[in-house]
Amino acid sequence: MTESTVTWLTQEAHDRLKAELEHLSGPARTEIAERIAAARDEGDLKENGGYHAAREEQAKNEARIRELTEKLRSIRIGTPADDGIVEAGMVVTAVVAGDEMTFLLGSREIADTTDLDVYSPTSPLGAAIDGRPIGEKVSYTAPNGKEIPVEIKGAKPFSG
Repeated sequence: MTESTVTWLTQEAHDRLKAELEHLSGPARTEIAERIAAARDEGDLKENGGYHAAREEQAKNEARIRELTEKLRSIRIGTPADDGIVEAGMVVTAVVAGDEMTFLLGSREIADTTDLDVYSPTSPLGAAIDGRPIGEKVSYTAPNGKEIPVEIKGAKPFSG
C-alpha cells in the first residue's frame, strides 16, 4: 500500500463509516431484497416501477458497500507527526493566489466533523503541497489552466 492510496481519517469518521457499512451490508441490504421480492410477486416486471426502483437502489447500495470496504481497507487513523511537513491529517495555513487560507488536508469523509474546508491530497492544491515543508513556495495548475502560486505558512496536526 503506497502513501497515496492511504486515506487519513479521524477515529470519529472511521467509526461513522464502519457503522454505515454495517448498516448497508445488513439491515439495508435485507430491506431492499424484501422490496424486490415483494415487487416481483406483483407480476409483470417490465412495467413494475417499484421493482425497477428497488433494483436501482440495490445497485447504489452495493456500490457504496464496495466504496466503503475499499476505503476502510486502506486507512490510517491517528495524528500525523508535527514535523512541519504537509501531509494528510494536517491543518495547513497557506497563501494561495495572494489570499491566506487555512484548511484540512484529508478525506472528504472528515468534512462533516469540522468547520474547516477539507482538501483531498489528490486535489490539485493538495497534490502540490503534500510532502512539502513549511516555507516552501509551489504552484499548481487550476482547472481553467491558470498557474496558481502557493506559499506554505504553517502545518499542524488536526486535533478534531
